[in-house]
Amino acid sequence: MIDTITICRSRSLWQTLVVLCSALLLNYSGVAQVMDPADYADPLVGTLSKYELSHGNTYPAIARPWGMHFWTAQTGNMGNGWIYTYTADKIKGFRQTHQPSPWNNDYGQFALMPVVGTVKFNQDDRASWFSHKAEVAKPYYYSAYLADYDIVTELSPSSRAAIFRVKFPATDSAAIIIDAFDKGSYIKVVPSENKIFGYSTKNSGGVPSNFKNYFVIEFDKPFSSFLLFAEERVKEGVLELKTDHAGASVQFKTKKGETVHVRVASSFISYEQAEINLMEVKGKSFDHVVREGREHWNEVLGKVEIEDNNLERLKTFYSCLYRSTLFPRDISEVDAAGNRIHYSPYNGQVLPGYMFTDTGFWDTFRSLFPLLNLLYPSMNVAMQEGLVNAYKESGFLPEWASPGHRASMIGNNSASVVSDAYLQGLKGYDAELLWEAVVHGANHVHPSNSSTGRAGVDWYKELGYIPFGKDVNQNVARTLEYAYSDWCIYRFGQKLQKSSQELEPFRKGALNYRNLYDKETRLMRAKNDKGEFIQPFDPSGWTREYTEGNAWHWSFCVFHDPKGLINLMGGEEKFIQMLDTVFVIPSTEGMNSRSMIHEMREMQVMNMGQYAHGNQPIQHMPYLYNYAAAPWKTQYWVRQIMDKLYAATPDGYCGDEDNGQTSAWFVFSSLGFYPVSPGSNEYVIGSPLFKKATLHLENGKKVLITTDNQQQNAYYIQDMTWNKKTYRHNYLRIEDLVKGANLNFKMLDKPNYKRGVNKEDVPYSFSNEVQDKL
Repeated sequence: MIDTITICRSRSLWQTLVVLCSALLLNYSGVAQVMDPADYADPLVGTLSKYELSHGNTYPAIARPWGMHFWTAQTGNMGNGWIYTYTADKIKGFRQTHQPSPWNNDYGQFALMPVVGTVKFNQDDRASWFSHKAEVAKPYYYSAYLADYDIVTELSPSSRAAIFRVKFPATDSAAIIIDAFDKGSYIKVVPSENKIFGYSTKNSGGVPSNFKNYFVIEFDKPFSSFLLFAEERVKEGVLELKTDHAGASVQFKTKKGETVHVRVASSFISYEQAEINLMEVKGKSFDHVVREGREHWNEVLGKVEIEDNNLERLKTFYSCLYRSTLFPRDISEVDAAGNRIHYSPYNGQVLPGYMFTDTGFWDTFRSLFPLLNLLYPSMNVAMQEGLVNAYKESGFLPEWASPGHRASMIGNNSASVVSDAYLQGLKGYDAELLWEAVVHGANHVHPSNSSTGRAGVDWYKELGYIPFGKDVNQNVARTLEYAYSDWCIYRFGQKLQKSSQELEPFRKGALNYRNLYDKETRLMRAKNDKGEFIQPFDPSGWTREYTEGNAWHWSFCVFHDPKGLINLMGGEEKFIQMLDTVFVIPSTEGMNSRSMIHEMREMQVMNMGQYAHGNQPIQHMPYLYNYAAAPWKTQYWVRQIMDKLYAATPDGYCGDEDNGQTSAWFVFSSLGFYPVSPGSNEYVIGSPLFKKATLHLENGKKVLITTDNQQQNAYYIQDMTWNKKTYRHNYLRIEDLVKGANLNFKMLDKPNYKRGVNKEDVPYSFSNEVQDKL
């Protein structure tokens, strides 16, 4: 028996050739199971969450990569952002969803629910007990046994449609309920065609006034009868109705084990376009759609080929890579002539080209978009075109889109997403218009949405920071993020060969982080408009000067210039002391500084001091030891985080997963490097997790990463080679890596204090290239 789990990849599609492993992977007959990457990905990871404590705040997103519509089992109530929770006992429906997170909630949702007996439209009355023991969740397939009705419901989606296979018992009262949800919906039954048309307008904001999600549902069995509902009451003698809460049920007579197939599609454009989208599953068997979905996921997840003998790590890796390829979703559609079009969530018009949504750049600029640039650059080219269209249609680049501009989080991080893509060589979209867009966003705030553009921009431009006590909260956090965004715009402009006059404001602004540094505490602190630090000051306090964090989290948010931060803090030794202190201060500190929020609780219970991996601002911080000649400390801490805070279980995250960001952190870190500063064209080295990983790049090149010695606690890099030559730097240049590379790490359980400690081994910092020296 081979003692490793090997995933093999062909040039066209993933083909699993052999998996021979421990008895855990053997079926009842003793024959080894064949497993593809999609088989390791578990959509239930992170679903053991609640309002008070997030272990991911995910739901089982049954979808295609970056799909327009997702499907999930609904255990929560209509309108509740917690669609599916692992501890729930009952399923209330199978729901088409576009929800990026429970905090932003859903839009355009509707649900189907198979039942037997007297039709009860109310979501609680129709709910059925279920068990995870009779549930199967794969990225491309979901199945559950509805115990109260003796019904097995299976579903498999395409990008814009889905097919259900519902297995009924012998009964004269089989039914499928269609719930178009409240806040304005419509239903029409067409018995002669075995079809139902409808729309849902339910949303949580970010939509134009004409927003609708038009759906068409087609059954392969004639109805024996049907009912229409308005606000949960039966409406007699009608074929259609428009009301606050519309719904319908269609009834059948079924034999034992008889299956009814239901094909569903929807469109943000029209019923006609929904019918076109239905062609994605029309004429195809259920098994055919499942097979297509499996192949699609294997192709996408197969960009990384892992060979390792730790099954749980494989599951964690591919579950994270799956989450990293869901958002942002592509909401563009293809019309009858084959043209790509989209309903604009910004102005309500139907326009040509791509549109992507459901992502918050505050989270995802850090590692999700850098991962797309590395593994899926053609997708990010389409996303950049989508950003061009968003700017044309709204006058701003989005910062948190769902589906249009949403008032959520802070910062101007679209500058990072745009700049990093172009600096890594992505082409095929209007970069000049995106330059116009980032410059505009840096100098304006959206007239009705302070999360878009730059809130407090006038203060920032006048003082070089946003003062405390005025009309803009989270002023320390905003100042630090604007400084990084200024640097991103500066780098983008350099690549576009803009004049020094155009670039100077952004070159200067990139150093504005210095304006809030307090040399007494060695932390970033709020000032008033007179330049005075605000008193009193509690470094552990989660106060309004910061965003979902405290001074320990935000003081290290100088992604583009760690060397400048090191100089401010008094040199490498003192900088290391400050980094170490984050892990030492008890996690209980700061818990009484404000009313409890889930991010505080998640930090408290992880037993890593003030390190709060469940929230984004500090996720890069363990890699900063590389800038201060102590790379072994990075190696230790990133392995501690991977080993302790991630798992392929329902509680497998330590906070919100956040549209792929927390997952992409693990993907990068497990490969042995991380993009501390998107826009620098460098990755910073950490501690690789796997025996062997192969990256299959879109340009046809491969990056092979091998690790010698995976014994327990072998966190530390003793030696490293690049193409068989000794490599001592603490960074990888992306432009060299994507040409193809063979990286080998020799690991030990003791640090090598001599590797990566010289000046030339330190990653990029802005201070090394500007004249403004401290």
